[in-house]
Amino acid sequence: MIVLGIETSCDETAAAVVQDGNILLSNVVASSMDLHKAYGGVVPEIAARSHIESILPVIDEAVSVVGWDQIDAIAVTYGAGLGGSLLVGVMTARTLAIVKNKPLYAVNHVHGHVAANFITETDLENYSLPNKQPEFPLIALIVSGGHTQLVHFRSMFDYALLGKTRDDAIGEAFDKVAKIIGLPYPGGPSISSTAKNGDAQKYNFPKAKLDHPYEFSFSGLKTAVLRLAQSEIGEDFTFPSKALPERLSEAQKADISASFQRIAIETVVDKAVKACMEFSPKSFVIAGGVAANQELRKQLTEKLPIVPTYTDIKLCTDNSAMIAELGCLMAMSDQPTADPYSLDIQPNLSM
Repeated sequence: MIVLGIETSCDETAAAVVQDGNILLSNVVASSMDLHKAYGGVVPEIAARSHIESILPVIDEAVSVVGWDQIDAIAVTYGAGLGGSLLVGVMTARTLAIVKNKPLYAVNHVHGHVAANFITETDLENYSLPNKQPEFPLIALIVSGGHTQLVHFRSMFDYALLGKTRDDAIGEAFDKVAKIIGLPYPGGPSISSTAKNGDAQKYNFPKAKLDHPYEFSFSGLKTAVLRLAQSEIGEDFTFPSKALPERLSEAQKADISASFQRIAIETVVDKAVKACMEFSPKSFVIAGGVAANQELRKQLTEKLPIVPTYTDIKLCTDNSAMIAELGCLMAMSDQPTADPYSLDIQPNLSM
């Protein structure tokens, strides 16, 4: 079984080919990240236009490793994500499915992040993959710029959402805090890098206390960082946040980054440990862009009762390998196909 995956949910135009539910044959990504940096975040119109320019060359490169005759099915992200971006990928996949006479599978982007951990083999260079697939039942911690969720999987297609964020996702909080203290976008890598020179115990930011044991909130933490930064330069809450970066010293930025990162990571780790203790899974999977965060991996490895599974950093951030992987597993499990004449996008799709 060989499946082509197409991913255009945000700012990466990506295509990949996966074989037999675990072998990565190709993984091609064209990112428009540099176009968005000047704006401090992804601009939907710019992302969609970039997808239109890049998608056919990216697909051609990905498929070239086997040829269209060897492709058994096409999988595409139809949600969640930016509407204009999703539309480019879905319409392209629909057209190819019709023209090439291939089955089409509609893939949930968030679910795809979990599936990335089931890729265990590749001949591509510079990939560090798990040496075996996770076992079920498993708990997945899905952490990215748009999602923070804990999910209990009894099997790949039988799962229950334990809890999610009520406001900002953890990756979004990283981006916003980075902007407050004047670090470049994307905020996750910037804060992680700056935090290496800071004191993670310098500031004891608050953790949200919620009535639901597996839900998250990061808006209060973000506000606490803003108020702390204003206080550190001797100003009150009326001081404009856009003027903070030039007043903060490099040492202050490093200490704020390290302390914020510690509390943000502890917030998700605490709930992950609780879920493990309650459900006793055979595997624990970290998925999504923030899964690349070394502090998160470190804390989970130290505190979980089982060793967590995480994939290569290149497969943590948005990519098409995860879409091809989940599409391949769907095909191998006889999951329903999508109608290439009517499949529509679902920007607000959830688990």
